[in-house]
Amino acid sequence: MEQKNLFTAIILSVIVFVVWNYFFMPAQPDVQPVENTQKEVINPTKDTITTFEKKDETIAVQPTEKLKITTVITPLYEISISNYGAVVKQIRLKKFKENNSPESDLKSLIDPGLPVGTYGIEFKNHGMKGMENAVFSVSETDDVVDIQEGSRTLTYTWVSDNGFIVQKTFEFKPDTYLIDYKVTLNNASDQNFNDDLVINLTNRLIEKSNISFEGPSVYLNNKLEEIKPSKIEDSNHFKGDIRWVAIQDRYFLMSLIPDEQSESDVFLSYSKDSEIINAQFLENTGTMVPGSQKVFHYSIYSGPKSLSIMKKIGFKMDKVVDFGMFDIIAKPCLMLMDFIYERIIGNYGVAIIMLTILFKLVLWPLGNKSYKSMNDMKKLQPLVAEIREKHKSDKQKMNEEMMNLYKTYKVNPLSGCLPMVVQMPIFFAFYRMLYSAIELRHAPFVAWITDLSAPDRLLQFNFTIPYFEPPTGIPVLTLLMGASMFLQQKMSPPAGDPTQAKMMMFMPVFMTFIFMNFSSGLVLYWLVNNIVSILQQYYIMKKYA
Repeated sequence: MEQKNLFTAIILSVIVFVVWNYFFMPAQPDVQPVENTQKEVINPTKDTITTFEKKDETIAVQPTEKLKITTVITPLYEISISNYGAVVKQIRLKKFKENNSPESDLKSLIDPGLPVGTYGIEFKNHGMKGMENAVFSVSETDDVVDIQEGSRTLTYTWVSDNGFIVQKTFEFKPDTYLIDYKVTLNNASDQNFNDDLVINLTNRLIEKSNISFEGPSVYLNNKLEEIKPSKIEDSNHFKGDIRWVAIQDRYFLMSLIPDEQSESDVFLSYSKDSEIINAQFLENTGTMVPGSQKVFHYSIYSGPKSLSIMKKIGFKMDKVVDFGMFDIIAKPCLMLMDFIYERIIGNYGVAIIMLTILFKLVLWPLGNKSYKSMNDMKKLQPLVAEIREKHKSDKQKMNEEMMNLYKTYKVNPLSGCLPMVVQMPIFFAFYRMLYSAIELRHAPFVAWITDLSAPDRLLQFNFTIPYFEPPTGIPVLTLLMGASMFLQQKMSPPAGDPTQAKMMMFMPVFMTFIFMNFSSGLVLYWLVNNIVSILQQYYIMKKYA
């Protein structure tokens, strides 16, 4: 087989894989659901308490007591908690913004249109009368609590008509996104109580991506299970040793982490109309006799999907940062990029350049071998053309003569493709990592490139262009990358087949079109990789001229 044929096939394989990975979500692991015994969550109207279907009636009670929102402010976040159900209404991250504009608001983790808050509690079989519209008393009298050092606790208490006490305690610390969360059940009534506790983790799916996973995930039996919203109807009940449950998007997540990993249940539901996802963590309370008390301890993590932060937190939360089948390459790349950024240069664009050059140095011997083979192939082109013309009516004889030619001059037509094959896993790993890494979100590089996680756009236009992700503008970095591919193509041995030659010359145009909506960080990597490859190829061509 001629080197050019295989090179074409590999390039086309790259395109097919990238296009597939861009437009379709990577396949999630098959999950065997447990038979669902929980009924679907009813989407409540605004300012009501979340409820379940109870027999044939739907409870949606309008609270009558005074609403009190307590806002806790730390150096990392602002969290607002309502006394209606003692639910979290909003979490705003102080180190992140909604967009890259200087006037942008802080990043909100909870969709403002969510009818109720999250981290609410209820009971599976609705055995606690009045719980569906419970209004809690709060230990804190101030509306705003500023925590800059030490820790602070907020306690919410509700007492049922028969004396059963439900208490929710939040403990905040200024130096971590983790919040200690405790639910205390105290049976001060004169009756036995037997109903399982349910913690509701609820949010609306705000962003939608075809590349990174977004939706509910469970770390079950030491394995990450990610369930696409469209698959929740088929896979909505998970039972086993649950380390945590979360709802995540491209860069952020909200999670509930039981202090002790044990046999538990998680029920999922999703409404296509409202786009609300509900993940319910069920605790078996057993029978509580009068005078008994049970305490359930959890941690709440609501913040960025940062691998370094997750590793410090523990609870195997770092597993939520998942780059699919290239995870084994992508995570070391991410850690190395972070190291370069923190220890050498405080610019992620420069870190990507340095990492790309490092990869090229590691692959330098393979590159030398490849470019020497390509240079030898270029020298043989007149003889190849002669064989093609002589045996154009006999393809089998033509291939035999070409193989004899390569054997005579000790040229391996396949060796020129080796660096491409080796680079492919690194490219795809970089592609997934650069798209999902929170570190690159709104990270500036130089001049007009102010967000390495977004496509580069110079002179942004106030009109739309088909295929272009907004905003529209001139993709300068992408055009430079296409030009570098064109230059590489000109330096490569020409294809003997005219049709194949036209296809190869069209390849830089096609790849430029594909890369226009890729993150500028990925385009930067590919551009630098091309430039170093051109320099290396030029050096080899001069050396063996």
